[in-house]
Amino acid sequence: MRKLSLRTRLLVLTAGLLLAGLSLISAVVSHQLEQYQLNRLDSQLRSFTQIIAQVSPNGPQPQQPARPQLLDPALDLIGAPYLAYLDANGAIIGTLRSSRVAAASFPTDAELQKLPTDGSTMSLPAANGSGRWRALARPAVGWSGTVVAAAPLTEADATISQLRTSSLITGAALLVLLTAVGWWALGRGLRPLRRIEHTAAAIADGDLAQRVPGIAAPRTEIGQLATSLNTMLGQLEQAFTDRAATETRMRTFLSDVSHELRTPLVGIKGSTELYRMGGSDADEAMSRIDREATRLTRLTEDLLLLAQLDEAPEGQLDRTPMDLRTIANDARHDLKALDPSRPITLTGLEGGVPGPAAVLGDEDRLRQVVTNLVGNAIAHTPPGSPVRIGVGTSDGHAVLEIEDRGQGLTEEQAGRVFDRFYRTRGSTGLGLAIARSIARAHDGDLVLRTALGAGSTFRLTLPVLSASDSSGQQLSGPVLSGQADVGRVQVGDGGDAE
Repeated sequence: MRKLSLRTRLLVLTAGLLLAGLSLISAVVSHQLEQYQLNRLDSQLRSFTQIIAQVSPNGPQPQQPARPQLLDPALDLIGAPYLAYLDANGAIIGTLRSSRVAAASFPTDAELQKLPTDGSTMSLPAANGSGRWRALARPAVGWSGTVVAAAPLTEADATISQLRTSSLITGAALLVLLTAVGWWALGRGLRPLRRIEHTAAAIADGDLAQRVPGIAAPRTEIGQLATSLNTMLGQLEQAFTDRAATETRMRTFLSDVSHELRTPLVGIKGSTELYRMGGSDADEAMSRIDREATRLTRLTEDLLLLAQLDEAPEGQLDRTPMDLRTIANDARHDLKALDPSRPITLTGLEGGVPGPAAVLGDEDRLRQVVTNLVGNAIAHTPPGSPVRIGVGTSDGHAVLEIEDRGQGLTEEQAGRVFDRFYRTRGSTGLGLAIARSIARAHDGDLVLRTALGAGSTFRLTLPVLSASDSSGQQLSGPVLSGQADVGRVQVGDGGDAE
C-alpha cells in the first residue's frame, strides 16, 4: 500500500482532531441542556406536589366530575398533565389527567407504584413506548397516602434531538469547510519543502552547485532548515571538489613517481647493456650503476619518509629540548663551506643578535629541513649572492628563516613549490614536501615569502618550548659554537627550489 503524503497525513490528523473536538463539544452541550431541562421540570414537579399534598386534607374525591375546559389549561400551566393519588397500600384511588394527552401515553400504574416517596424524581416510560415521563411522589399531608405528579419529556427530548441534529449538520459543514481550508493552507505551508525536494533531486542528478533558495524568514523552522542545508551542500561540494583535486594530484604523483623511478632504472639497465656489448669497461659501468642506484635509493627513502609522515607523523620523531640557534649556526658554516664567496649573516628576526628559540623537537629531522633549505639557497641563487639566516621568537613561536637575494618565484610557482614532484627550473624532488611535513609533524609549519625578482624567504615556525617541557632537561647541542659538519650538506636533487 502506498504511503500517504505528508500533506494528506497532516490533514487527516487535523480533521480527526477537529471531529473529536466537535463531537465532544456537541455531547457536552447536549448533556448540559438535557440536565437543565430535567432540573427545571423537577423543580416544577416538587413545587406542585408540595402544594397538592396539602390541598385535600380529607383525601381525594375521585367521584367529582371532571371539567376538561378548566382542568387542561391548569395542568398545562403547572406543567404536570398527570396527577395520581395512592392510598397507604399503594393502590391508585384517583387521578387527574389532561385530555390533550392520549391515555395510552401515560405511565402505567405499576410504574407509578414503584416511585420512592422521598421526593426524588425518576424517568418513566410511556405505556405505549412513545416517550418518557418525569415523575415525583410525595407523602400527603393530613391523610395516609401519596401524591404523584408526572410530566412528559416529549418537548425536552425533541429539543435535545433538534440540538444534536443541528450540531451534526453544522459540525459536518464546518469540518468540510475547515478541511478544504486546511488542504489549501498545508499546500502553501509545505511549498518550501517541495522546493527543497526539487533542489535535492537536482543535486542527486549531479548538479552540486544547486542551493536551497531563500524560501522563508531565517528565524523560522523552514528558514533555519534551508540555511543548514545550504551549509551542508557547500561542504559537500567542497568535499567533492577536494576529492577530485586529490585524485588528480594522486594520478599526477603516481605519474611523477613512475617517471622518477624509471629514470635511474633505465640508467642502470643501459649501463649493463652497454657493458655487455663492450661499449664501456667494468669500472665505468659500475660507477654509473652505483650513481643511479644511490639516486634510486634516495628517492625511495624520501617516498617512504613522506608516507610515514602522512600516516603517523608523531611516530617518526624523537623529541628532545633544543635551541634553533644551534642549527642556524651550523647552517651558516655549511653555507660558507659550500660557497666561500657568499656573504652569510646570522641575525635575529628583526636584525641584531640572534634570539633564543627553544623548542621540543627531533634535532636530526629539523637539521634535515634546514639542510634542504641551505641546498636550495646554494643551488638556485647566483654564486656570491648574500644569504641571511634569522632566528628568534615571534608570537609565541620559535622561528628560523633563510633569506636569499635570488630571482624569486611567481605567485603560481610559490603556491605549488611544496607540492611533491613539482618541477620548476628543471629541478625535480621531494625535499620541500618532506621539509614541510616534518615541520607540521612538530605542530609547526614551513612557509615561503617570495616575489619575482625580490628573492625568497623560507620561514620555519615551531611551538616555543614551555617551562613544563624543559624542566629537568638541558638544551641539546652548543649554541653559536662548534665547527660545522660540511659533509652533511648535499646540493642537488634533494629538494624543490625557486
